[in-house]
Amino acid sequence: MLKEIIGIAQEAGEATLEIYNDSQDVEISRKDDDSPLTKADLASHHIIVDALKELDPDTPIISEESGVPAYEERKGWNTFWIVDPLDGTKEFIKKNGEFTVNIALIDDGVPVLGVVYVPDKETLYYAEKGKGAFKQVGSKAQERIISKASKASDELIAMQSRSHGSGKLVEQLKEKGLNVVETIPAGSSLKFCMVAEGEADIYPRMGPTMEWDVAAGDAVYRYSTKEGVHTSPLTYNKENLKNGSFIVGLKDQSVKF
Repeated sequence: MLKEIIGIAQEAGEATLEIYNDSQDVEISRKDDDSPLTKADLASHHIIVDALKELDPDTPIISEESGVPAYEERKGWNTFWIVDPLDGTKEFIKKNGEFTVNIALIDDGVPVLGVVYVPDKETLYYAEKGKGAFKQVGSKAQERIISKASKASDELIAMQSRSHGSGKLVEQLKEKGLNVVETIPAGSSLKFCMVAEGEADIYPRMGPTMEWDVAAGDAVYRYSTKEGVHTSPLTYNKENLKNGSFIVGLKDQSVKF
C-alpha cells in the first residue's frame, strides 16, 4: 500500500499548503493542552482518515486530531495506523516551511511503513520494512537513503528541535559521554529524516513527544540501512502514548537521559 499512502500524504500536504500560502496570518485556536491548532491540521486530518478508512477499513486509526481511544479498547490492536496530520504546527505558523504530514503503519509495536511529506519543499521520505528508506524531491527519481548508527566516541552532529530546543543541549550530551561538536535546528519529523539521510548523526529529544509525532520518521530512520534494521528506542501502543526522552542514531542503546 506504500504508493497509495504516499498519494494520501501528498493530497493532505497540498491541502495544508493551500492554507499556508493563502493567508498572511494563520488563524490559530488552542487544544486542551494549549498546543496550537489550525485549519490546516484539521483539513489534513480529514483527508487522511477518510482515505485510510476507504483503503483499509479493517485497520484502526489513531490520529492526533481525533483523540486517543482508551487503552482497554486498543490494547489488543496488533496493527493500526498512526497519523500526525500536520507535525510542526509552530513552524507552520512561523511560515518557515518545516512542517510535515506523517502516516505510519504499526505492526506488533513496530512501524513497518512510514511516509513523511514536506509540502513546502515537495519532498518525500518514505520507508517500508524489508525494502529500505527513500527520498524523493519533486519529480526527481527516488534516492535510497543510508545512514549508519554512530558511536558515542565519534564526533557527532546532533539534530535539535527548532521550537523546543535547549541552549544547554551540547553540555547535557557531553555529560552523557557523547562527543557532540555541532547541532542543527529543525522542526517536525525532519529531524529523524536528516539522521536517516546522514545529514546528522543523532537526534536526542529531552522533552515529551507523542507516538504520532515520531512513528513515520522513526520508520524512515529504522530502514535507512543497506541491510537489516537500525535499532530504535521507541515503542508503540503504550498505555500512555507520551514518549519519554530518547536518542535516535546511536549504536549503544544504553545511553539514556
